[in-house]
Amino acid sequence: MVETRSNSRVPGLLIVLRRGGGVALHRQIETAIRDAVQAGRLRIGTALPPTRTLAGDLGVSRGVVVEAYRQLVAEGYLTSRPGGYTEVAIDRGPAAPAPPPEPAPPPMIDFGYGRSDVSHFPRAVWMRSIRRILTHAPNERFLYPSGRGMPELREALADYLNRVRGAAVDPDNVVIVNGFAQGVGLVIEVLARSGARRLAVEDPSADDDARLMAAAAGLEVVGVPVDRDGIRIDLLERTGADAVVLTPSHQWPTGGVLSAESRSAVLRWAARSGALIVEDDYDSEYRYDRAPIGAIQGLAPDSVVYAGTASKTLAPGLRLGWLVVPRGLVDAVAAAKITADRGSPALDQLVFADFLSRGEFDRHLRRMRPLYRRRRDLLLTTLREKAPALEPAGIAAGLHLVTWLPPDLDEAAIVSAAAARGVAVHGLTPYRLTSTGPGGLIFGYSSLSERAIVDGVTLIAEALTDLRAG
Repeated sequence: MVETRSNSRVPGLLIVLRRGGGVALHRQIETAIRDAVQAGRLRIGTALPPTRTLAGDLGVSRGVVVEAYRQLVAEGYLTSRPGGYTEVAIDRGPAAPAPPPEPAPPPMIDFGYGRSDVSHFPRAVWMRSIRRILTHAPNERFLYPSGRGMPELREALADYLNRVRGAAVDPDNVVIVNGFAQGVGLVIEVLARSGARRLAVEDPSADDDARLMAAAAGLEVVGVPVDRDGIRIDLLERTGADAVVLTPSHQWPTGGVLSAESRSAVLRWAARSGALIVEDDYDSEYRYDRAPIGAIQGLAPDSVVYAGTASKTLAPGLRLGWLVVPRGLVDAVAAAKITADRGSPALDQLVFADFLSRGEFDRHLRRMRPLYRRRRDLLLTTLREKAPALEPAGIAAGLHLVTWLPPDLDEAAIVSAAAARGVAVHGLTPYRLTSTGPGGLIFGYSSLSERAIVDGVTLIAEALTDLRAG
């Protein structure tokens, strides 16, 4: 194999031709010039040698160089000017991205909230439902679904919610969605199109989805403070809001329960102002020390959008959620769902419908409640023994609890000190919009082993001791 090298009297341009290598000579010239431009060795405006000159330097015919230049002009790398001048036409390509920073090591113990223990997902039972659906479902069920979703799932959900949550659900008013985030986004979209201007949310609140989507839709978002009984209805009435997002059965994150008087008051406000209530019933299935609280939707189905999800009960990866929408809005919400994604996956809906209608969902919940309760009880016992300065609240239900801090302890300092010991725990302050109040820590316990709960609280207690000593 014979090699020919040339720098062609142009800095940054080195062309090596390998004769007999199986690659056409003009292709080799193209590649060398293209690589030099992309690497930044040939900058925009750099003049290349005339074709005759470069051909002579390389020992090839002029036609070989002409063909190479012509191709690079067509690709936009070079430009030809009158008089035979050929110049580089573009700057170098984008610089190679810097290597991403090394990810922080995950915490040894994570008191993250809002997680179901997916290790207990009922795989075998779910698989039986999959087999039944694949064997017996009518062919037409695998065509594009309606915006409302599969009729089998809407009927099964109506039966379940009416029986367990005291709701008033007509299957025709159910819309299947891909979790709460999509559901509340569809409702906000419909409200904005109908002229709504302001959305109220609880303060503190974890409804980032609602706040971001409302802002994107042009709605003003107003935070309404909560107390031990949930949202302050007297302050809500002053907002002029067109809709409010509530967690009335177990306020997130403080754990308050909206009292009967406040429920009546919020329904009177909605009826008087024509406002809509969005009821986020995110963890109603888990009650430990008190009877379940019925859904507000059952009291006023024409004023409330009820939102539920399988994320806290089965697994968030299923992306299964549902809305129960007032009659006057259900067509618009279903149309928005079709516009968003043409409908949720048919197979997943049919499988969940089979799982639900056969009582498997109830059986799964009966298995999980004692497990979560044991973890909660252990967390409370360990907090009382190791960190008595932390005052638990919102403990009667759900998958998390809050501990209020005494005035001498700084929330951010505790979170940081715990992280330094390999423990992740969230503070309450980032979830406040405008209201102020005592610092607090949010302890999710549903996905932690008993050993991890004890070790995590012990490490946090050590951090509290060090902070107070410092």
